Amino acid sequence: MIDKIRGNDNKPPSLRKKEDNRDIMERVRRLVEKFTSAKKKLSEKSKKRPMPRPRLRTKKKEEKPRLKMPKRPPEGKPGLTPPPRKPPSGGIRPRIPEEDQRTLIGAMVFGIIIIIIVASGYYFLVYQPYQQTLQAAKDQKLAEVDAYFKGPLATDPQKQAILAEIDSGQTAEEVLAVDVLGPATKSWRKYQSQEINTKKDRFNRVMVLYNVTEGNQPTSKRAIMKVSEAQKIVNEADATVLANMAIQTPDTVAVPIMISRLQAAGGLIGVASMVDIYLNVNQTGNNTTPTSQETTPRISGATVLAILRTKDSGSVDASILRSQSISMSNMSSGASMEKKAATDVEQLLRAAAAGGLSEEDIRAILQNYGIRLSDYERAANLGELDATYLIILEVPREDVPFLIQNMNNIILTVPTQNAPEWMVRELRRIYG
Repeated sequence: MIDKIRGNDNKPPSLRKKEDNRDIMERVRRLVEKFTSAKKKLSEKSKKRPMPRPRLRTKKKEEKPRLKMPKRPPEGKPGLTPPPRKPPSGGIRPRIPEEDQRTLIGAMVFGIIIIIIVASGYYFLVYQPYQQTLQAAKDQKLAEVDAYFKGPLATDPQKQAILAEIDSGQTAEEVLAVDVLGPATKSWRKYQSQEINTKKDRFNRVMVLYNVTEGNQPTSKRAIMKVSEAQKIVNEADATVLANMAIQTPDTVAVPIMISRLQAAGGLIGVASMVDIYLNVNQTGNNTTPTSQETTPRISGATVLAILRTKDSGSVDASILRSQSISMSNMSSGASMEKKAATDVEQLLRAAAAGGLSEEDIRAILQNYGIRLSDYERAANLGELDATYLIILEVPREDVPFLIQNMNNIILTVPTQNAPEWMVRELRRIYG
């Protein structure tokens, strides 16, 4: 190969010649000596140098700039080609072919499209439904808070704490787990108990206003009750009831009404009886319309202050005759008894009022005459069904127009919780 470069093409090169090998070995040895001598010089220079002597200051001679000869590039040896140098890290990068550039750009565009599709799918399929569910849970709880903490409790400290807890919820489960009914019930019980103590009248009563729904229409009802009964309701009810209930001082009126025995709870009511008043909605004037009956009373807890029967109920004419006769051959025996009674209760009342008779005797005879008469009729299953009653009822002032206008269509009922003694005895006897 070397002979070809030198121009000797007649003979093929021979690598086994000793002369050529000697030349190569000499060159290698010279290079090694150069490297070793250079290393020795560097090690000698690195040793400690003696301190230079101080020189006297003299004027520097003007030195003429020397012209440096440009270095010639090393001539390449025949047969050896240097390897290509790698570009420095901060230098110019090798040019990428256009096909590779197009491939990279397409891959980048495709990757961006995939990222956009994945992000959009995550937003519409995961994030947005999650946010909607969370917001729906928060709206549900906020509506519950507004339903319970209203009116006098609109600025209650418990409301602000619950709103902050709802707003800090990260998941729908956390928001729905926030307890609203418990704190609201506690606050309402405290408030309503204070209202009972401040709104009771001199008869130790309060008037409770509550809302009911009749035919999808909310209606306000009133009930007069004792303080102990109102406090029992407050202690047992929760915020769903207490938030829709108001306590007021009773403002009542005694109203006389004339009703039949059927309307007067069968005539089995007396003074101090607590009755509920319903309206017979089937009767509208002279026409009968088949409408549904009301399920809640128009007036609750009305008190019977007085009850009067018609005059015919006081006319008494009684006669009892007993006879007994025994006959034997030599003996005979007989017995007979006859009693008669003719009494006009109204005349006795007039005589007592005029002072013609002893008032104490008349009071003892006629005390609770109407109630006892109704009890006897109830025991005998026989009574005067056509009797008419004049009843004086204590009702709230707002209910007086309704009671007067619907006198012929109202029905008085007796709640079993406020039942008279005879009803309590019968219920115990029936149910043990």
